[in-house]
Amino acid sequence: MARWAPDAALRLERAAIELFSERGYTATTVPDIAARAGLTTRTFFRHFADKRDVLFLREREFPAVVAGLLAEAPAGLDPMALVLHGLEAVAAGDLERWRGDILARRAIVRSEPQLRERELLKSAALAEAMRDALVAGGAADDDAALAASVGSVLFDSSMEAWLRGPDDVTLLTELRSARERLHRLVSAQRSDPSAARAAS
Repeated sequence: MARWAPDAALRLERAAIELFSERGYTATTVPDIAARAGLTTRTFFRHFADKRDVLFLREREFPAVVAGLLAEAPAGLDPMALVLHGLEAVAAGDLERWRGDILARRAIVRSEPQLRERELLKSAALAEAMRDALVAGGAADDDAALAASVGSVLFDSSMEAWLRGPDDVTLLTELRSARERLHRLVSAQRSDPSAARAAS
């Protein structure tokens, strides 16, 4: 089973989010984060390049986790079904209990221009990891690239809806809702000959 980062990295991430929320990103130092986590500065730098990097732990780990789930998926699924299998497995797992941390992290990232730039890279990294996993499983390059890109967009849309929605709606529910909306849009395109001609 694919797994997330070591406990020490997750402790450092949690400490950083707490301190950035309390003091602000600029006023918080790496030694502050390490001390709050009950770890050494040396341990911090074994896991992260700098204090910016600590905010992107789950984004860094996420593509590998999803790729691992794709590799473990049941045989016989087409590329899009494989992508959805991996994303649904993640949505039903640890992310659900990390909602509060993810919300706090998002507020910090959006408050700092340098962090917002880094944030833009996460969707591309997820799509690339899923594409590579699909190709390794035997999917054609073009099919793998398309399925991975669609999956990445679906996940981003679902995550945004989940974070701004009520607490009792799960990420898995939002992901399945986004998948159904996409299915309706594609079905409408198929059933409307004029739309199909315009698209070709």
